[in-house]
Amino acid sequence: MREIWRVWNKISLIQQIVLGLVIGIVLGVFFPKQLSGISLLGELFVGALKAVAPVLVLFLVMAAIVQHKSGQKTNMKSIIVLYLIGTFLASLTAVIASFIFKVKLILTAGATDMSPPEGLIEVLKTLLLQVIDNPLNAIITANYIGILAWGVLLGIAFKHTSDQTKSIISDIAAAISQVVKWVIHFAPFGVMGLVFASVATTGLSALKDYFKIIALLVGVMVFVALVVNPLIVYVKTRKNPYPLVFRCLKDSGITAFFTRSSAANIPVNMNLCEKLKLDKDTYSISIPLGATINMGGAAVTIAVLSLAAAYTLGISVDFPTAVILSLLATLSACGASGVAGGSLLLIPLACSLFGIPNDIAMQVVGIGFIVGVIQDSCETALNSSTDVLFTAAAEIAAKNK
Repeated sequence: MREIWRVWNKISLIQQIVLGLVIGIVLGVFFPKQLSGISLLGELFVGALKAVAPVLVLFLVMAAIVQHKSGQKTNMKSIIVLYLIGTFLASLTAVIASFIFKVKLILTAGATDMSPPEGLIEVLKTLLLQVIDNPLNAIITANYIGILAWGVLLGIAFKHTSDQTKSIISDIAAAISQVVKWVIHFAPFGVMGLVFASVATTGLSALKDYFKIIALLVGVMVFVALVVNPLIVYVKTRKNPYPLVFRCLKDSGITAFFTRSSAANIPVNMNLCEKLKLDKDTYSISIPLGATINMGGAAVTIAVLSLAAAYTLGISVDFPTAVILSLLATLSACGASGVAGGSLLLIPLACSLFGIPNDIAMQVVGIGFIVGVIQDSCETALNSSTDVLFTAAAEIAAKNK
């Protein structure tokens, strides 16, 4: 066992994750019932990431502001602009793809009893109310808008305290970061458990009737990841974007694909930013903020499924209306984290633009949950990897000036 452990530690984390992925698939196919306990490894891994992420974000934001010196520049404005542009272009790409490939749905999925927001105002209201959430409740419920708000306020307040107090806050942030590294070290076993659970229980056979909509969703997200986002980065940095794009997809996207949680992937992204030697004062804020408002994958899901519903019902959609849908999907996606069910429950809001009844729209939501086995994984991988990509691009562009 000692020799196996020594060899195991010699290979890189990504290679370990790939090995865990392969083992999980093999065990899920051949021993789905006999080794059902393996799925617990995935639950423990995701649970550990979700548990440590809110506390990590709070103290990293506080430490970044406390240590920030007057006149020291950060790239937050550029990053936020990149987040919004990236989300809008992802939604616009989805609209154009939906015009080219007019996929229709099989509206047989049962409606869910979850309540969607009644309008964009409600989405934005929910987002604003999360800013003033109780700090303890924000940590418990992983409300990152609230955590960011309290982190900023407490950071500003502690900025005027003694150097010893500032040092304590920085030490706590460093200690929590170390805990995160320990958790990430077990990612291969977590991925093995997650893949095993997916293959053993869900499988992919149930998705064959929904292959066209899955292909369109995944195809658009891949196009955004490999064409649209690199183009944005090139315009910003004037450098070949692909080394950075592939690094983000490899080190962030793969983990996010299996955890299916932008919040759980925050520690992974923080770790990647550290490896890329980015400014900690910037990424300690931009990464958790990106997990909340940088939702290109969510915008793709909202646009594609809404237009598919319109085509299914024979509703004619002109291009100006589709562009309005892109804007609506962008704004809605930014508030997706404040709505139970994430991006899927924002579909009825987008469907209302075409006058689609709520009961039909909720059937579309039901289909979204069915294809979510693949769609949600790809969506999270795109969202989360782009957080690091745009943060790094803004810093590279700033250094080039």
